[in-house]
Amino acid sequence: MTREPATAKLNLALVVGRAREDGKHEVATVYQRLDLADRVALSPAPRLRVDGFAADTLVRRALERLAEAAGVAPSWEARLTKRIPVASGLGGGSSDAATALRLANETLESPLPANRLRELAAELGADVPFFLSQGPQLGLGDGSELTPLDLPQDYWVVLLLPRGAEKLSSGAVYAAFDERDGGTGFRHRRAALRRAVGEVGRAADLAELPPNDLASSPLAAELLELGAFRADVTGAGPVVYGLFQHLEKARRARATLKARGRTWLTVPAWYG
Repeated sequence: MTREPATAKLNLALVVGRAREDGKHEVATVYQRLDLADRVALSPAPRLRVDGFAADTLVRRALERLAEAAGVAPSWEARLTKRIPVASGLGGGSSDAATALRLANETLESPLPANRLRELAAELGADVPFFLSQGPQLGLGDGSELTPLDLPQDYWVVLLLPRGAEKLSSGAVYAAFDERDGGTGFRHRRAALRRAVGEVGRAADLAELPPNDLASSPLAAELLELGAFRADVTGAGPVVYGLFQHLEKARRARATLKARGRTWLTVPAWYG
């Protein structure tokens, strides 16, 4: 049985446009892996089985699609150990699916090439292809069109899942975005994001990235008051993150915010 981490992600920026003809929204986002990770263990088995997380559908679907594409039976056992909070904006389900997809592909007599594996990942969800890549990425289109970014990795990350926070479905979040006509000016905001990314030379420059279009939280302002140089919601939320240049400030901020919900102190990661 092969075991590997399935890392969480941050959307260091998320700019969203109007819905396309296929129903997906145009986005421009900056993906960054985190050291916080689930664990995926996978081995060949007589039949497909996914254990450890009863609510999983994405890992199972990933393995079924891989078997179909490879012309084989879905004969794997996957075991998930969840550490990333579910439905939080941190991409745990997508990361699990990508990790299982990659591990299962390696067991095939004729593994699928990397480009075909990325196509399968994109069919599973816009975030999934990112977890087959290394390092920070700029996601365009629906988020699955990736370009590597050279971004600093020398900072600390405090994550806060507010107590009692309930994430709306992605459909509901995007519907609310459409109702307020949030996609207006997307091209301008996308261009501003790309300019800001191009000007990042040190960690503190990440503060100049535009805010999340989909979700916001007053807790981001509190993180800034506690010493973060950037704070925002990741994805559609509800997790709020703060980026810190100094470990002691990050530790103090986490201690202060523990009364508000679950907290984590982590760092950027380059690969799973």
